[in-house]
Amino acid sequence: MQLMEFLTILLMTLGLFLVLAGVFTAYFGSGKSRTIGVVLLVVGLLIGIIWVGLRLMDPTSTGIIDVSITQTIWVAFLYILAALIGALIAIGVFLLAIMKS
Repeated sequence: MQLMEFLTILLMTLGLFLVLAGVFTAYFGSGKSRTIGVVLLVVGLLIGIIWVGLRLMDPTSTGIIDVSITQTIWVAFLYILAALIGALIAIGVFLLAIMKS
């Protein structure tokens, strides 16, 4: 995985979860919590907008970030799925060993 793909996954994940946390906090919070939720929401949106700006900065080329977003997200999804399957197998082996002893 190249540096720009890593940064893309990092920024998109950070932005997405900040938006989700912001919406959740702004909706269910009260007082200061609601304000913090709005700030989280705005920061998450700004991260996404900055990424798009870097991607489209130079109209004659692909911009600073030369990453295929669909391919990068698909590869990241497969990595996470593989890690999850490996972790579940390890937990299953661990539980089997503990139950047999």
